[in-house]
Amino acid sequence: MQNDQPLNGKIILVTGAARRIGRALALACANAGADVIIHYGHSKQEASQVREEIKSVGRQAWIVQADLGKPDQIAGLISEAGKAGRLDGLVNNAAIFESKSVQDTILADWENHLAINLTAPFLLSQAFAKQIDENKTGRIINVLDWRALRPGADHFPYTISKAALAAMTKSLAVALAPNITVNGLALGAILPPSDKPTDKEILKVVPANRWGDLKEVKGALIFLLTGPTYITGEIIHVDGGRHLV
Repeated sequence: MQNDQPLNGKIILVTGAARRIGRALALACANAGADVIIHYGHSKQEASQVREEIKSVGRQAWIVQADLGKPDQIAGLISEAGKAGRLDGLVNNAAIFESKSVQDTILADWENHLAINLTAPFLLSQAFAKQIDENKTGRIINVLDWRALRPGADHFPYTISKAALAAMTKSLAVALAPNITVNGLALGAILPPSDKPTDKEILKVVPANRWGDLKEVKGALIFLLTGPTYITGEIIHVDGGRHLV
């Protein structure tokens, strides 16, 4: 295995891989030598573009659509993903992120965030673990948020769902050891919001005083997918120190 292709021969499933950070993670896996299963919810055209980019670097890519808010579609996603072969890695990236206060959050908001940000990663992780033979290994990476370790009042249902996912990351690391490692990436200000103007106030509370670079997120992901298997249950912050202040 070449040093610049540490994931050569591996198959990685990345959820929410059609756009933004998910797209970057899928391409990072491909550039590291992996074949990639691209999950998307609604962005079919973008998913197709990601597939073509992955193929352009000589790797295989498959597209699978599923609404992660519906458990029956998650089962279908797992079945479709399995057609590519045994999965070596699972990156639970897909999430919904809504700016809701406690007072603004209605039951539907609460349930939607928990379904997609917590229940879907649970069901996918459970299924992933079942297809790992006793003599094989696997890796699960949960994409978190710095808020998960320092929950506040903003983005209430999102923050609570990510805090629960952080707890599940550690619990799964124990439950699925020793064959499967489970770690998390807690991200900060990586990409400006896509639906509104960039808020310059965001960087005032980031010790690094800048936006994160996607290369830094990609590097952290590949480290967790290829680094020491003695590292499990860890949550690496890629947030410029935001969780410290």
